[in-house]
Amino acid sequence: MRTLTRTLVSVTAAVGIAAGTLAGAGTALAASAPARQAVSSEVTILAVNNLGLNTTQAKSWQCWLRDTGYNPGTVDGQLGTNSWKAAQRKFNDLGYNAGTVDGVVGPNTIKALQRYLNLMGYNLAVDGVAGPATKAAFASFNNTNRC
Repeated sequence: MRTLTRTLVSVTAAVGIAAGTLAGAGTALAASAPARQAVSSEVTILAVNNLGLNTTQAKSWQCWLRDTGYNPGTVDGQLGTNSWKAAQRKFNDLGYNAGTVDGVVGPNTIKALQRYLNLMGYNLAVDGVAGPATKAAFASFNNTNRC
């Protein structure tokens, strides 16, 4: 059902954009409010995941990735798919097993981040959970302005 809802919303949006306005697509084909809200919040969660970093810290992370040879895309302080793909490639190259390079911040990516932060002197449990200690260490690591 979610796939059908997503498809329907996507097609409706595409028709509206082609017509010059989302309102032009009409509401007859639009998903119900709860379905639209579920799709919208899911996209937001997947689109940007700063793991508690503020914009300046996230830019620092992106600059660090870029400066160490991994292209995060636009340095904008929003850790989106490109930033996390760059991190996953780096972690995999270091042997930290971030898993599939898909830009999704799942348990393997978090474990790889925890392993890397431990190498940098932090003392984190490598459990794949971005809890308070992991977020604090990640923020601390990115308090240096690298841009």
